[in-house]
Amino acid sequence: MTDVSRAAAKLRAGELVAFPTETVYGLGADACNPLAIAKIFAAKGRPADHPLIVHLPDASHLERWAIDIPDAARTLAAAFWPGPLTLILRRHPAVLDAITGGQDSVGLRVPNHPLALQLLREFDGGVAAPSANRFGRVSPTTAAHVREELGDAVALILDGGACAVGIESTILDLSGGEPRILRPGMLDAAAIGAVLGRSPEFGGTQTAPRVSGSLEAHYAPRTPLQLAPAVELAEIARKALVAGRRVAVLASQPLALGHENLAWCPASEDAAQFAHDLYARLRELDVMGCDLILVAAPPDDDSWRAVADRLRRAAAGSK
Repeated sequence: MTDVSRAAAKLRAGELVAFPTETVYGLGADACNPLAIAKIFAAKGRPADHPLIVHLPDASHLERWAIDIPDAARTLAAAFWPGPLTLILRRHPAVLDAITGGQDSVGLRVPNHPLALQLLREFDGGVAAPSANRFGRVSPTTAAHVREELGDAVALILDGGACAVGIESTILDLSGGEPRILRPGMLDAAAIGAVLGRSPEFGGTQTAPRVSGSLEAHYAPRTPLQLAPAVELAEIARKALVAGRRVAVLASQPLALGHENLAWCPASEDAAQFAHDLYARLRELDVMGCDLILVAAPPDDDSWRAVADRLRRAAAGSK
């Protein structure tokens, strides 16, 4: 029996399986099994009203999970699935409340990773899979990250190497009204707009569904993280060092302070590469024993929107 076959069998038995996607590693459970879904919430320490994303083998499974599917959803699925796009649609009546957080909508996607697709096809059903880490903490982008954080809570971990994208999928709401991005990802508004023929709106509204990763504090290391313009990093670091604090800096260039309590971790100036490296870098910095992680604020540019979103929430969650 292959690892994928063993993983599918464990999903059928109601156990948790961690698997790689192109974005981050997911903590998977049979999306039709309420007891298995409860194990996800227990393992992560996840709030019960926080919805899960269901991963599908392909777009032909849409009707099992959603109703009143708009043409835009099928168009986007044809263009971007498998890939880092989650569509929020009106839920099928059979979908568990635990999946949707009690809402009338459900998040669906087809991940673009060969192991994930093999698993989903062999399982032949929907797999609910938030990121395979404790709730609110840094998402895992390698199998080792999952082992370190969740350990025996996971029955099996499929190791597919480092994730290609490195941050979570773009979440696009199509459950009512105009298309709206509720969580930015590396699939940007321009690409979505080019397919739809109109640009999606940004950000939640009072009536927009709650979605994964939308809380103000999220993706956070345990070490306090502070965002600051690159030109201000040296002065902030200097003051912290004078106060006796140990400081780690994530920036494209090292700070010329020459202090034994200052560590530097290089950051790419390319948005896609920065996103790919981000969670692994934060995990590295989090175990260095520092008192503060300083991160150079990314450029105010659409290509950096998803990175800026994760860093802002990480800073809020690490306080």
